[in-house]
Amino acid sequence: MRTKSLMALAGTATALVLAVGATPASAADTVLTTGSAGGNAVAVGDELNASLASGTTANFYSSATGTSGVACSTSTFKADVTSNPAASGTATESVKEHTFSNCTSNVVGVTGVTSVKVDNLPYTAAVSSGGAVTVTPGSGSVLQTTVVLRTLLGTITCVYQAASISGTSNNADNSINFSAQPFSKVSGSSLCFSTGYFTAKYAPVTDTTQGGATVFTN
Repeated sequence: MRTKSLMALAGTATALVLAVGATPASAADTVLTTGSAGGNAVAVGDELNASLASGTTANFYSSATGTSGVACSTSTFKADVTSNPAASGTATESVKEHTFSNCTSNVVGVTGVTSVKVDNLPYTAAVSSGGAVTVTPGSGSVLQTTVVLRTLLGTITCVYQAASISGTSNNADNSINFSAQPFSKVSGSSLCFSTGYFTAKYAPVTDTTQGGATVFTN
């Protein structure tokens, strides 16, 4: 009887080990997950997508606390996940699209906004477990945005650049927030601000490869 009990115990232990080994990695094991902070790991190669949070605009203003500049009611980004390590690390994404449309301006002398275009894509977005988001350009490049405005004196083009910008992710609404991130003017008329401050909130961030599941940071 004792021999049988020991064999039964050994068999049970073996079954438990096999069961543990067969269990998929939990969401807490990777920086980016879908569905919840305990959901499925986002796979390398998955495409992430987000538009502006409902009721918000993407703004390029003349000061960090001002309200004068350009506001766009539509903006989206698409990025491919390039790494998604354990939750203590930093996930990376390749931002392949970042668009702005339906833009207006309240700057004196400006009659309309022809376009706002993000140049030099793709960019790299790094998302840490703590929720910090950093966007940087490719090697030897810069983050660049070109704004084309219609004015009383004709069309002007304002070009702005930055070495990087920083934001935060928030699991409460699956958002990414950028607040007053500075871009310096490198060309353009006196109607172009010397520094353009970018503010936007994108939510929810979803994984289109996984059927539009919401993305969480762990």
